[in-house]
Parts: sequence; structure tokens; C-alpha cells
Amino acid sequence: MADWYRRDGENITLTLHVQPGAKRSEIVGLHGDALKIKLAAPPIEGRANDALLKFIAALFAVPLRNAELKQGGQSRHKVVAVTGSKVEPESLLTGQ
Repeated sequence: MADWYRRDGENITLTLHVQPGAKRSEIVGLHGDALKIKLAAPPIEGRANDALLKFIAALFAVPLRNAELKQGGQSRHKVVAVTGSKVEPESLLTGQ
């Protein structure tokens, strides 16, 4: 099992390394024990966090309310919880 996520029934907890201010939002791959994501949003007034949650919700095919930032509001290292997704986190890495 990968170090960057944990599944507990309907809940998935993701450990992320986020790089804001990129040209486009995309999954880059693994960065240590975290999934690295580039975000097109700037790290200003929480815009990157909002964009991250929208991106994660879209990846996992859940409503935005099912993606929640748990840790790392001001940090590049973030923990996000996703509930009610049928998408397997491992499948996010195969699309690269």
C-alpha cells in the first residue's frame, strides 16, 4: 500500500505536496510519501486551497463538499479527506 493515502471505508485521506502558481493543475507524481500536485491558482487569500479542493473533488468524482482540507492551510504539505468516492487513489498515478 502507498504511503500517500489511507482508505477507511468511504473515507480516503490524502497526503499532498502542493505547488501553487503552475501553468495548469495536474498530478506530477510522488514526492517522498506525498502525492505532488501542481495548481494553476496562486497562493493568495486561500485561492490555492479552494482550487486544490475543486481539483481533488473532480479527480475523485465527488461533490466539492466531500473534499475537506484537514491540515496544512498555510503549507505546501496538506492533508485532504475525501468521502464517498468510488475512485481508487492508485488510479490517479496511472494516468501520467
